[in-house]
Amino acid sequence: MRASVVDRARELLNRGSAATAAYRYPTAIRTLRRGLSLLDREQTDPARHEVRAQLLRFLAACVGETVGLSAAVVHLDEARTEAKAVPDREASALLTALIDYSHGVLVMRSGQPERSVAMISALVDHLEARSDVEEDPRLIHLLMMALTSRSYATGAIRRRDEATRDLERVITVAQQRDLPLWHGWGMYGLGNLHKQCGELVEALRCYDETERVFPDMDFGLLARLRFDQAEAMLMIGLSDEAAKYLDEALPVMRQQRFGQELAEVEMLRATAALQDGELDLARRMARASYRKLLRRKSTWALMAALIMLWADGRHALETGRIPVSLVERALQLSDQLGDNHLVDESRLARLFAARLQIRRRRLAEAEELLAQMPGPRAVTPIDHRMQRRLCLAELAVAKGNLRSALIHAKLGLGELGRVRDRMGGLELVSATAVHGRELGELAIRLVLQGNNARRLFNWLELTRAQSYRYEPLESIEDSEIAQRLSDVRQLSRILLRARLNGEPSADLQAQLTRALREMNRLGWREHKWGKPRPIAGVAEVLAALGDRAMVNFVASDGEMIAVVLAGGVVRMRRLGSAQDAFDAAQKLHFDLNALAPDHLPAPLAEVIGASARREAGKLDAQLIQPLADLVGSRELVFVPTGALYAVPWGVLPSLHGRPTVTVPSATTWLAAAGSGQAAARTVLLVHGPGLDFAEGEIDRLAAHHETATVLKGDAATTAAVLYRLDGADLVHIAAHGEHEPENALFSRLELVDGPIFAHELGRLRKPPARVVLAACELALNRIRPGDEALGFAGAMLAGGTRTVVAVTSKVGDEASAAAMGDYHRALAAGAAPAVALAEAMAKDPYRRPFVCLGFG
Repeated sequence: MRASVVDRARELLNRGSAATAAYRYPTAIRTLRRGLSLLDREQTDPARHEVRAQLLRFLAACVGETVGLSAAVVHLDEARTEAKAVPDREASALLTALIDYSHGVLVMRSGQPERSVAMISALVDHLEARSDVEEDPRLIHLLMMALTSRSYATGAIRRRDEATRDLERVITVAQQRDLPLWHGWGMYGLGNLHKQCGELVEALRCYDETERVFPDMDFGLLARLRFDQAEAMLMIGLSDEAAKYLDEALPVMRQQRFGQELAEVEMLRATAALQDGELDLARRMARASYRKLLRRKSTWALMAALIMLWADGRHALETGRIPVSLVERALQLSDQLGDNHLVDESRLARLFAARLQIRRRRLAEAEELLAQMPGPRAVTPIDHRMQRRLCLAELAVAKGNLRSALIHAKLGLGELGRVRDRMGGLELVSATAVHGRELGELAIRLVLQGNNARRLFNWLELTRAQSYRYEPLESIEDSEIAQRLSDVRQLSRILLRARLNGEPSADLQAQLTRALREMNRLGWREHKWGKPRPIAGVAEVLAALGDRAMVNFVASDGEMIAVVLAGGVVRMRRLGSAQDAFDAAQKLHFDLNALAPDHLPAPLAEVIGASARREAGKLDAQLIQPLADLVGSRELVFVPTGALYAVPWGVLPSLHGRPTVTVPSATTWLAAAGSGQAAARTVLLVHGPGLDFAEGEIDRLAAHHETATVLKGDAATTAAVLYRLDGADLVHIAAHGEHEPENALFSRLELVDGPIFAHELGRLRKPPARVVLAACELALNRIRPGDEALGFAGAMLAGGTRTVVAVTSKVGDEASAAAMGDYHRALAAGAAPAVALAEAMAKDPYRRPFVCLGFG
């Protein structure tokens, strides 16, 4: 028997609601309209009113997401009329509450959460008043839905206790009734609540739990989750990681014709670009988002306008051309944001107007704007707090009060430090530096004006390499991370085998990339990275240096400056163009890479060698020779900046044969110096696969260390090496390695059963005291704002290793074996690591580009 018209319409309702839940709005709209058209033919069946009301309710949700709130309200009003016509009074009341709920969700999505709370609560109140809610799974589902949505609204208007109660209730009921779907939604809501309150590590943990509960989530939900994860990353400072997430989501969202979600993702991508200094991309993405949101009459259009303002304003500040219209635009936007209860964003726009007025020398107007704004709230994001401090510091500079400006800079960086102290994982700790970049750069410029070398040293320590000033906490075993590491190693082996066999490997590479990303995110969830050490002071560094000299490089306003600590005195010297130094450092790095192969044809080796000597000579003339009268013939401790991290100092002519070490900061060096010189009682020698000369090299090295443990062949597994690394006094690993510039903590050493990642080394129970990494480029770092240098060797230093000897470029197997033989011979004779390395490098510096990191 053929189904009735109402039954066929109900089937279309079910299909349309499923498409709505999957964010397939165009499909849902077509399906729901077909159902309404069917019911237009049936005017007598009383059941038509309920089905028609539901069709209109879901249609309103889709139209609200794709067109705008005003168009959706028309459908909601019609749905209310149909609900009143439903004969069953209880069904009519429930349907009316559902329509109010849908209206509230759309109002919340349009950026009016305060107005939405009462509408969403109508459904909660109706369900809680019913006596049958506990027995009816359908009603329980509706209650979970309403509580979750209400928590979003109350959380958005900072009513945290109410939001938390609703979400905890959802999670409790879900656990009691074995409803994993609602457990996931509850965790997702908690993640968003933590994010709103600035508890970003907790937010990321909740998002990961959401993804665990929803392993097969559809793309619409996944895109929403990626948006929230990316937003939390941006609040931390992980703009590059956030950009990857968003760039994956955008093409699919455009293809599937997403509405507001697409506009919001574009807006967030603009924020990531702005944080990275990509102003054109930021403007383009923000403008695309703004147009979509404006068509929908969404309050979120104001947020896109704020990003456009910020990008245009940054460009104006850089060029110095600041029209008064830009100030007026910022103030108008501030008022609009305030009218829509976006308090922090309103203040941010007004702060930017004040910064523009300061640059225009309209100081009275800027002061008046700042006086109108109260101080930050408990929930004000850290980047907003930094902008406030920056604005106050710039105003003080404009008024000639440099002391006040530096006080604001110090207070701001102190706030940032307290946020950093709560972070989990080395990557998060380093990323937060982006928020203090402008404030730190301003402070350095101000201190340089006074030509006070001691003060400049103190500010350098305050602003740079904060990741390394933590005393690492003992590792807490995480079985999930261990399993992911095992998966990554297995994928790496399969991928390597496929490439060697000439088999297709694109899918395997994609799987490995996803696995690496998952492992990295699990690392972010760790407990806080460590206990912060006090920042090193001039007096204690001078005392610890003894007969050594420390050279701190800093680039400011295009100029390279050195702060030299030697002989109980601190002095400063200006060294010319920073860009010239960086260019020479990069060219030298390229030349050393090209010079690395063991059997390079002699004519080619001569050409490349001449170029390397020329670039090394440039660096020597600009950075070392002008300091000769300050450092004399002392051993040197270098604190580089930017591209200078890649310089193997022993290749510079003035430094051939001179002991040198490289450290991220004086605080790092002082911590390593205080850890005590380790005698080589426990020695570990490792031979990785694929090195022609390594086996003979390891055997020769073993002759210098009678008690050495040698791992080679099938014995050189990741588990065996990690076990022996823990607590070792001296470790030498001859293995292929690779620096990963996109994510330095995935730089790796290749062993017989797969790679050891830098990520794993920071949490050894007792890190090895001295380590030699006879592998390519593992002394390289990824440089974050604030000279936060992360890489394989850097992770070992941050984890507590005292000394790491490694290379900043490629090195030939023969050259590495010869250099390391000389190095261990000198070590066994009692030489300190820096002295032993200097002697080994001096024999052939351009083909032995090793550096000594930490304390030598």
